[in-house]
Amino acid sequence: EVQLQASGGGLVQPGGSLNLSCVASGFTVASRAMSWVRQAPGKPPEWVSVFNSGGSTAYADPVKDRFTMSKDNAKNTLNLQMNRLKPDDTAVYYCALGSYGPTLAVLPKFRGQGTQVTVSS
Repeated sequence: EVQLQASGGGLVQPGGSLNLSCVASGFTVASRAMSWVRQAPGKPPEWVSVFNSGGSTAYADPVKDRFTMSKDNAKNTLNLQMNRLKPDDTAVYYCALGSYGPTLAVLPKFRGQGTQVTVSS
């Protein structure tokens, strides 16, 4: 059974940093494409980033050069390092199994429970 457990969210001031983690079970992170998506209150889901099975990564324009994805294969975990956070980054962040991109319209079927990120002074 595929399970994803995200953590690491919280309240941070603008300009601050957070590191989100997503522990996976039921599959091997190292061999699968995985994504981060987010959803702000009252808005549709937004694709954030993807770590493709071949090792390449891609990021949405709003987070490019601020967010970095990585995999910890020993821990079967996906990470998202978020730097220079802005109030517009406030959302629930979900890790998801699969390769998603800018055309994302609904939350992925295989996703974690979400972790709240709030950027506010």
